[in-house]
Amino acid sequence: MQLVVARIGRAHGIKGEVTVEVRTDEPERRLGPGAVLTTEPASAGPLTIESGRVHSGRLLLRFEGVGDRTAAEALRNTLLIAEVDPEELPEDPEEFYDHQLIDLDVVTTDGTQVGRVSEISHLPYQDLLVVRRPDGGEVMIPFVAEVVPEIDLEAQRAVIDPPPGLLDEADAEIASGVKDESS
Repeated sequence: MQLVVARIGRAHGIKGEVTVEVRTDEPERRLGPGAVLTTEPASAGPLTIESGRVHSGRLLLRFEGVGDRTAAEALRNTLLIAEVDPEELPEDPEEFYDHQLIDLDVVTTDGTQVGRVSEISHLPYQDLLVVRRPDGGEVMIPFVAEVVPEIDLEAQRAVIDPPPGLLDEADAEIASGVKDESS
């Protein structure tokens, strides 16, 4: 199975390094020296990582055969793809690969059917499960332990404990510090 593990950003310096937007929870495993990655577009690769380092909080990579800024800049926006065994699990039992979560049935803690996970949205502060509802609509569920207390891969389901208003706006609790002065 192929997983996108990073997207190449701009060139850094004049010796062929590039910044990368990491899209894996295991960068040290997927983006280490010697790793051979396929690319999208395919014409840019495969690429072999020669070295990597962190600079000002960003991961910088250098690839074999990419020796100058011009060659590095030509790789901008290229996706880096790793080949992963579909049976492989992350080291942390509380982590999951996207492909393990796609198509899970989503139910509430009381067993009410919510829908099916259609995609995972990776945002800077948290991930979201995008759930396709039976009526064709979508709902985004924050993928945090308080809202998604259970993932059961064997049963192919995710159990959620949604706060009021997450699934139905009519149930939303309005939180406001402003008192109504008209009464």
